[in-house]
Amino acid sequence: MGFILNIETATKNCSVCIAKDGTAISLLEYAGEGYAHAEKLHVFIEEALQKAGITFKELNAVAVSMGPGSYTGLRIGVSAAKGLCYALSIPLIAVDTLELLARKINVQDGVIIPMIDARRMEAYTAVFDSGYHKLRETKAEIITEGFFDETEDVIHLVGDGAAKCREFLSAPRFIYHDDVVYPSSAEMAAISFSEFKDNDTVDVAYFEPYYLKDFLITK
Repeated sequence: MGFILNIETATKNCSVCIAKDGTAISLLEYAGEGYAHAEKLHVFIEEALQKAGITFKELNAVAVSMGPGSYTGLRIGVSAAKGLCYALSIPLIAVDTLELLARKINVQDGVIIPMIDARRMEAYTAVFDSGYHKLRETKAEIITEGFFDETEDVIHLVGDGAAKCREFLSAPRFIYHDDVVYPSSAEMAAISFSEFKDNDTVDVAYFEPYYLKDFLITK
């Protein structure tokens, strides 16, 4: 039996899930206009544990969304995860944020392109098939009329970056899943448990989030 704390803070959604043997048993999340992770994350962790009926000492691992996404959000989530792993002497698991977003939808045909807003006309993207196998590496892409011309497949667009595409991509093969905006820790449950069983963990001391782009300070 394995209890895993799953943390997702790569976007505006501050999401915490406790999973038992790969099934979510408690979930708390909040996606406001601003980033409330610093205020809510540790409160959510404690409340999620209470809802699951377990204590910190019963956790077998901590899983964190590794990015890409918000620099600040990722730092907060990874810092919290590392602190807990150090204190509890348990392993740290890293999960691809874009895979979590892709797993928010269930399709039978075509490919899934999860898109996280990277400001201006740019988005963090990857390509998954309907079974959530990654077909193309993660990129920071500028959305243009020629976006993904290399295939005639049906393309399912999901995430807060997908809204940028409507102006350019209106062909019937582009399907928008507007009800799905942010990744959630709920989709981490099965992935993190599988990685836990396979001992697929990361070094607590040296692990860094996958920022993809350098952090820039602007006025």
